[in-house]
Amino acid sequence: MTMNFQRHRIVFCFITGVMLSIIVLQCSLSVKNSPIGYNQSVASILTEACSALIEGKKTLVHKNLLQTSFGQSSCSDYVTQNHYVTRPLSAEEAMYPLAYIIVLHKQFETFERLFRAIYMPQNVYCVHVDKKAPNEFKRKVEKLLGCFPNAFLASKTELVVYAGISRLQADLNCIQDLVKSKVPWKYLLNTCGQDFPLKTNKEIVRYLKRFKGKNITPGVLPPPQIIQRTKYVHREQVYSFFSFMLGSFVRKTPPPHDLTVYFGTAYVALSREFANFVLKDQRAIDFLEWSKDTYSPDEHFWVSLNRISGMIHFFYIVVCVFKQ
Repeated sequence: MTMNFQRHRIVFCFITGVMLSIIVLQCSLSVKNSPIGYNQSVASILTEACSALIEGKKTLVHKNLLQTSFGQSSCSDYVTQNHYVTRPLSAEEAMYPLAYIIVLHKQFETFERLFRAIYMPQNVYCVHVDKKAPNEFKRKVEKLLGCFPNAFLASKTELVVYAGISRLQADLNCIQDLVKSKVPWKYLLNTCGQDFPLKTNKEIVRYLKRFKGKNITPGVLPPPQIIQRTKYVHREQVYSFFSFMLGSFVRKTPPPHDLTVYFGTAYVALSREFANFVLKDQRAIDFLEWSKDTYSPDEHFWVSLNRISGMIHFFYIVVCVFKQ
């Protein structure tokens, strides 16, 4: 009887000890991973969240800390409260203005953060809003750009179809506006609303200056699986609630002017000289017309034109500047 009692007592103590250990561990984890209190300031919450990420810890934040104040105040108050840069940060940057194209169709808050990150008063910005974007979205974009004298909406807009000629045309519409700008920009960078810079403006300027006016249009001869994009006719299909590219087995004619088609990135850095060439040179105009029934023409248009003999060209991967 005594032996049984002692045995049960040992088992009871063991189970109790295990349970207490589990409770202590759970309490420790709950403190470590508990949601950050709402009474903390946004700055302290973000600081703690960043520190936790660096240390490999988990930190739960149960509210949107990236909400912006746009639309809640006047332009002057908005610019001040969000710490926009209102004068060039260095003489080097002031002497080397950039032009940006931003093509949008959704997520205004994401666009706002992108614009805030790349905005500099010496630069110039053309924003293309997809024709099929909601009217409220367009109004908000237009209202934000109205706060900045060097930013504007594209004078002509497209209903953009993924991988269609309309995506390339959206960039070209902005280029037509930007070459008329009085801002003496050195390079043009095209982005989409979901991009975000990995470099400061000064770092981007110094990076671009290394190429001495050469275009940055990475590309290669198209691999076998890509050839069909320009070998066969593809056309945009637009309906009330969706759009897409429709392929066919109809063969295209060869590219005009004996141009060789190369394949590369749709996101490039172009000199002002090349921007004017794209808009005015007959070879570029004919190549654009030929590209209208190809698949994803923005991935062959820039790089192919930049390979024309005698044109300034350079091939380099620019992922270190922007990342989607």
